[in-house]
This record gives sequence, structure tokens and C-alpha cells, in this order.
Amino acid sequence: MAALGVGQLAAGLVAPASAPVLAVADAVVRLSPEWLTEIGKGLEFPALGLVKGVADKVALLAGIGGVVLLLAAAAGVASRRRPLPGRLLIVALGAAGLAAVVSSPVFGPAHLVAPLAALVVGLAAFDALRILATGHSADGEPRLPARRGALLGIAAVGAGALATGLGGLTVAATRTTRPGTITAARPAPPVPPGADFAQVGTPTFVTDNRDFYRIDTAIQVPRISAEDWSLRVHGMVDTPLRLGYDDLLAGPLLERTITLTCVSNEVNGGLISTANFTGVSLRELLLRAGPRPGADQIHSTSVDGWTAGTPTDVVMRPDSDALLAVAMNGQPLPPEHGYPVRMVVPGLYGFVSATKWLTDLELTTFDATQAYWTRRGWAQRAPIKTQSRIDRPRPLATVTPGPNGQVTLAGIAWAQTRGIDKVEVRLDEAGAWRPAQLSAQVNRATWRMWRLDVPLAPGSHFVQCRATDATGATQTPQPAPPIPDGAAGWPGIRFTVA
Repeated sequence: MAALGVGQLAAGLVAPASAPVLAVADAVVRLSPEWLTEIGKGLEFPALGLVKGVADKVALLAGIGGVVLLLAAAAGVASRRRPLPGRLLIVALGAAGLAAVVSSPVFGPAHLVAPLAALVVGLAAFDALRILATGHSADGEPRLPARRGALLGIAAVGAGALATGLGGLTVAATRTTRPGTITAARPAPPVPPGADFAQVGTPTFVTDNRDFYRIDTAIQVPRISAEDWSLRVHGMVDTPLRLGYDDLLAGPLLERTITLTCVSNEVNGGLISTANFTGVSLRELLLRAGPRPGADQIHSTSVDGWTAGTPTDVVMRPDSDALLAVAMNGQPLPPEHGYPVRMVVPGLYGFVSATKWLTDLELTTFDATQAYWTRRGWAQRAPIKTQSRIDRPRPLATVTPGPNGQVTLAGIAWAQTRGIDKVEVRLDEAGAWRPAQLSAQVNRATWRMWRLDVPLAPGSHFVQCRATDATGATQTPQPAPPIPDGAAGWPGIRFTVA
């Protein structure tokens, strides 16, 4: 534990991504097979306040910590007579942490400090505790046993590990966002009245930053200051670019209201949110660089080494509204949502369009370079499918009809960037499809709310919904899993009328 605490502190001071435990966890994420990664992404523990996108990271770190504790206990037992077994295990664990750090896509010389410091402190703490616990020095010479001293030593090491570990996390967290607001020169049109049915159970039209869904592979949220950040634009371009944060703030800054959706969203799932994003036009930036013919992929890289491949033609459409975003709902991007800069490309699932903590854009081809998830067999282009969701009633809920004897059904639908033109609702499977009332449309890159008030007899009922987008295509009833290109099927829930 002393080694892990000191490693965390050294990483916080020098390079946050180099903390040995976090580096090992990142290596597990990079090397895990796709099926195991999907299991992890689906984890959630509502009773502990751990939602999807967070629970998997907590579970992984807890698992690594548990393994280290078990190995440490085994080393202590094996080292009662001689110190060699414990020393060998500490060196092996240190080597594993060092290997994870060195193999990281973002490895630099400064990343060596934390794992080496952890190894040295681990060996020193082991020898000191063994002397106290066994009454023998590190070289085997007998000394007076002091059980009380051993217990005090263990407590001191534990407290020191906790203090240094928390200190490291605190130091890393100080690399935070600039305070204040960011104002767009070209603000988005105001959200019109009637854009949601929040009063009957749908989400509010714009999602608060703290409620915006989060799905990524980052075990620790990357912390980088605006002053240290830069973006490289290179590859198949006529004029390579290197930009700083203030270059982006010089704008012109545009604000766009955009709904983002994760490809891992199950039918009727919650991995969808809407925000007012402010940033510079990605299309205009690429025009400055001059994409060369044949560059069909924009290969983006995060500061933690994660990559995405975005179809160039989607971004280069005159109406794409793709942004390099610096703000969310008027505030600098929260760290967990990509501060200082992230990509936002309407109409594509996040794994090919929404790189957070962006630091590199390479114009290339899909044949030449594969991104993180496409290497694992996910779709190459991944346009968002026409989908809908039932928000009220909740599954298996018991509802009481209103004074007029009617029950309100409500939900959302989305088909970025085509827009939603119709939502239909069917009760008890044999019933006819009924058109639902739609909320005011904000733009075709956002979700749209629906509601329907119906008289229902007491007892159990089953409700389904389906959406039709502006092209006339209706949401398919054919079920499909989220991977490789998005879930499909009609959402349906069962509930009871009191």
C-alpha cells in the first residue's frame, strides 16, 4: 500500500497518467477482449450511486486493489523465515506497473518517476515492517521482537499510503478548467417553449452538465491545463497546423444545440443527452489545413491515447455543424466531458465522432489506420439509427389515472441529423398504432419528446412505441444488439393501472 500511495503522489506531481495502479487498469482496458469490455460497460450499482460509465472503472480499480492486498498478505506469510519471497513479489509487482506505464500510448520519460518511486518505497516499507514483525533485520540478524511496534508500523504505513494516495489525486485534480463562462459569437437559437414534456416525465430538453451521460475508457479523468494543451492537425493535408487553446477561443466561436448518443445504448436505454456546445467549426479548421483527395478518415487521438475514426465526408458537409467544442451549456467543458477540447459531430455515434481530451487530428484513410473500437470489429461509419424510448410510466410501475380517467405515456425519440417527424404508440400488442403528440422541434440534430394521454382499464398493460424520421423511414422492429453499429427494435414496457 505504501508503494501505491507514493506512486500516486509522484504521478500527481509529475504525470497523472503514470500512477502504477491506473496504468495497469488502463492496460487491462486496452488489452481486454471486446466481449469483456462490453460486460464492464454494462455494470451499474445504483444503490452505491455508481452509474454506467463509472461503475466499471470503480470495479476494475477495486479488483486490482484486492489482488494486490491478497498478494501482499501471501508475501508476508511466505517471508516469515527469510525476506526473499516478499522482495521478489514486490519487484514483480513493480515490474508489472512499470511495464504498464511504458506500454501506454502516452508514455514519456517523466512517466518513469512514479513506478520507480513506488518500487523503491515498496521494498523499503517491506523490509521495515518485516523487522518489526519478526524481530529480524533485513539481512537476517536477530533483533528483539516488538509486536506492538509492528502493529503501529503497519498502521503508520497504511495511514501514510492513504495520505499520499489522496494527496496525489488532489494534486492531479488541481489541473482543472479555467473558471468563468464562454460566450459564442454566433449563439444557437433559443430553445422554444414546448420543446419538452418534462412536467409529465420526459427529460428537460437541455441536459444539465452534471447529468450528461459519460462513457469512455479513461480510468482516471485526464487533467491537462489549457496552457499546456495543443492540437496538431497533420497527415494528408497541404498545410499542417499546430493550435493552442487561446487560438480556438479566438474563434469565431459557434454554439450549437446537439444530442449525443452512445452506441452502447440499449433499446430504451439512457445513454443519450443534449447540450449547447460552443466551439470552432471543425470543417472550417480542416479547410485551413487543406485535406488532400482520398483522405476519407479523420483519425483523432485523446491525451490518454484513445482514438476514433470519423468519416471525412460527414464533417466536410456544409451543414455538418461539427465542432471542436470548448464549452458545454455556457461553461468550459467539465473535465469528465473532455476539457480542454473535444470533438462533437452530429449524427454519428460517439465512438466515431466524440473524442474527448482531444490532442491530435490526422487526415488519413480507413485502409491505413484503424481506431480503438474499429480494431475490435465495430462499425466504420456508424450513423445514429432512428430510435425512441418510453420514459413514463417506468417499467413495472403502478400508475393511477388522472381525474379524467386517462394515463399519460411519454418519452423521447431521435434520429440525428434527420430529425423526427412522427412517433406512434401501441397498447397491448394487438391494438392499433396511435400517433403521439410531439414537442416543438428545435433542430434535426436533437432529440424530440412525445406524449399520449389514453384511457386505460385497471390491470396490466404493455406499451410500445416507434419513431419515423424526416426521410420517412420508420424505426425497425427487428431487434439488434448495440454492437457493432447501434441497438435496434421497438422499446416496450409493462406496467399496471391501479
